[in-house]
Amino acid sequence: MFFKAHLKSLLPGLFLTTAIALIAKLVEQAERSLFGHGWIESLVFAILLGVVVRSVFGLAKPFHDGVRFCGKTVLEIAIVFLGASISGQALGQAGFGLIVAIVLVVCASLFLSFHIGRALGLSRHLSMLVACGNSICGNSAIAATAPVISAKSDDVAASIAFTAVLGVLFVFVLPLVHVGLGLSAAQYGIFSGLTVYAVPQVLAATAPAGALAVQIGTLVKLIRVLMLGPVIFTLALMGGRKREVRLPLAQMVPWFIVGFVAMMAARSFGLIPEIALEPMRTISSFLTILAMAALGLSVDIRSVMHVGGRVIVAALLSLLVLCALGLLVLVILA
Repeated sequence: MFFKAHLKSLLPGLFLTTAIALIAKLVEQAERSLFGHGWIESLVFAILLGVVVRSVFGLAKPFHDGVRFCGKTVLEIAIVFLGASISGQALGQAGFGLIVAIVLVVCASLFLSFHIGRALGLSRHLSMLVACGNSICGNSAIAATAPVISAKSDDVAASIAFTAVLGVLFVFVLPLVHVGLGLSAAQYGIFSGLTVYAVPQVLAATAPAGALAVQIGTLVKLIRVLMLGPVIFTLALMGGRKREVRLPLAQMVPWFIVGFVAMMAARSFGLIPEIALEPMRTISSFLTILAMAALGLSVDIRSVMHVGGRVIVAALLSLLVLCALGLLVLVILA
């Protein structure tokens, strides 16, 4: 009975995201037919269509549960399936040096972003929220950090509002960086994984560069996500709240990262039949488009109007710093 009621609450949002995802696929096919090449992937079309629908028509309450489900659970399932496309050999090629570089970039970005916010007159709490969102994993990092540092609800709302919009806009800018700098697929994957806020945005940003960029970008991004646990624990210690804060294991190591690694291990040891790999890629691809539609539906461009100018400047400067750090890593690893 509970399952039936829960499913019923999801259906409106599921229908809406599925419709947007299908339209995005049709638009991409039309683009390929007209121009002979897919300059913009269906993932990006799905985000764009979702943003337009949300900003123009709003999102009625009956759609909320289904959209939230697609933006979180469906995306997590897609990421698990994506793990089957990556072998241990690919991870070995990334090397220990890249892992160290990712950790150092997160730490440097946190430090510099926090002090940028403070220099612009933002409170310590708001500066830390912007820094964590910018350096680790966007809104998820902000939501996880807020209770640890006892942030005010207004600060949380302000940082989440602009981070959500800026993150989506950055997805449209990144492919220009790829072409402008002449980056290889592997370099672009590393750069995207180091700079883009959220996992779904990495998938959308790297899709135009091919499967290798998607795989490497996702891998780098997931390592950044794993930094959330240590960062929050450190903030708790610095705030003298070690006994008060109990960070759930699921928040430190999300289940989909465990699933992603398990799938990658299964692929590496030959436990996944070759015949199953293509269907798994197809499933992962469509589920990701659904998640992109949900991501777009979660962003209201009008919300930026309520965010203070200093928060906007702090977030933009922090993103530029993160990009500079990402380019520095590419130079060092070259």
